[in-house]
Amino acid sequence: MEENKKIILFDGVCNLCNGAIQFIIKRDKKDNFRYAPLQSDIGRKFLQQRNIDTSKIDSIILIEPGVAYYTKASAALKIGQDFGGAWTLLQVFEWIPESISNFIYDIIAKNRYKWFGKKEACMIPTPELKAKFLE
Repeated sequence: MEENKKIILFDGVCNLCNGAIQFIIKRDKKDNFRYAPLQSDIGRKFLQQRNIDTSKIDSIILIEPGVAYYTKASAALKIGQDFGGAWTLLQVFEWIPESISNFIYDIIAKNRYKWFGKKEACMIPTPELKAKFLE
């Protein structure tokens, strides 16, 4: 695994999460990110190493090399800021108290299967994208 890459853990069976990963991949012009479903062996390994309880956090997790990890709204904002350009303006939303932004995030996360649907299995990346996913 490349040590300078940021790792995004996501719900591999969630349609909204898979759509978000596709969105990120298209905008990751600097190739900063690598991806792994929370349900995968490598995803569970990262969770265990950081003592992350998925019964409390079952959403997007950003792991930065040499830094702790970010979850929920904080993770989404950090990822967006990495795109550069106008996306760096997302840092304005960091002024919103985390309790408020995570409350909104949690409402969406709680209803994501109902609103966006769920797959039977984790997404299988295309051959072109396979190198971006950790195994």
